[in-house]
Amino acid sequence: MEKCHIAPLACIAALLGTGLGAAPPAAAHTVHLVKPGESIQKAVNTARPGDTVLLAHGTHHGSVNVTTPGLTLRGMGRGTVLVPEAGASTATTAPNTGSGAPKATNSCAAAGNGICVVGTKDHSVDGVTIASLTVTGFAKTGVYADEADGLTVRRVTAVKNGVWGIATEHSARGVFRNNTARDNGDAGLFLANTVKEEQGATDTGGTVVEHNRLEGNRIGVTVRRLRNLTVAGNRLTGNCAAVFVVGDENKPKAGFVTVRDNRIERNNKFCPKTARLDALQGSGIVLTGAEDNLITHNVIRDNVGSSPLSGGIVVFKSFVGTTSERNRINDNLLQGNSPADLVNTDPGSGNTFQGNSCRSSQPAGLC
Repeated sequence: MEKCHIAPLACIAALLGTGLGAAPPAAAHTVHLVKPGESIQKAVNTARPGDTVLLAHGTHHGSVNVTTPGLTLRGMGRGTVLVPEAGASTATTAPNTGSGAPKATNSCAAAGNGICVVGTKDHSVDGVTIASLTVTGFAKTGVYADEADGLTVRRVTAVKNGVWGIATEHSARGVFRNNTARDNGDAGLFLANTVKEEQGATDTGGTVVEHNRLEGNRIGVTVRRLRNLTVAGNRLTGNCAAVFVVGDENKPKAGFVTVRDNRIERNNKFCPKTARLDALQGSGIVLTGAEDNLITHNVIRDNVGSSPLSGGIVVFKSFVGTTSERNRINDNLLQGNSPADLVNTDPGSGNTFQGNSCRSSQPAGLC
């Protein structure tokens, strides 16, 4: 190639003109702004992978289904509020996108949920982000995901929803960070393999639940029939129970969950007995029917109750008789929990209690 000595700018232009040295075109990602009163669903249906649907400050009505991978649905902070459509207690319809096609039933709204990220067993919805908004007043769940790989939920406030604040099933590699879940009917954060059928625990591939505030729920965080995830740096107070790691008779068991560096205080709300659980009150961390979990460096104070599951850290044989095994409860600070700071009513083998700062245990000698 002949060198350019006299007119280097012209040479560069010539090279670009021939395609040599040209950078590949960047993918164009669009921001779709939705104001209160406008259709969120229409914007979501229009968006492509990598786009952002941005909800303006104010109150938005209705539920929304997200099935586009890589989409971000984001508000402008807690003042961006999503509530149910007025009078929509059962099935509603999604807004017409202008194609002339008949309106389709909004399954998310029909199920009583606010925001749904739903794929299928063969086609999961990957890489979706839900962020910076409030979702409240829905009959079932504020944010619900099923078959969602790599879902991120951050800075979401889920308040006073009928069952769960934020919930996932059949999903892996999730990140749940800096959320607030308050006064929801069941769990503030509910992570499960499935709730509709009996199955063994599934591997989440390292799901992370961290730096969330979980207050006034039945249970702060429930991890049910799952393996390989971390619950860290959360603040849990005013719930009936703070953290549940739940397994059952199916194989593989729930397990390989790390619960660390959480602050768990005064979870003394009373919740009556249900078909699956005895009454709850004063439970810090409960392990039931689970194996190979690590509970470490948590601060657990003043959780007081008279339920079979009450206490600071409780290892409990599941209600279907499955034992917990090889769980390590190490280096936690426990004070003022009742009936005891550490409770082990599980005959399972290999559960160890080491280096904990506490005053009382059942049986004696665990502190």
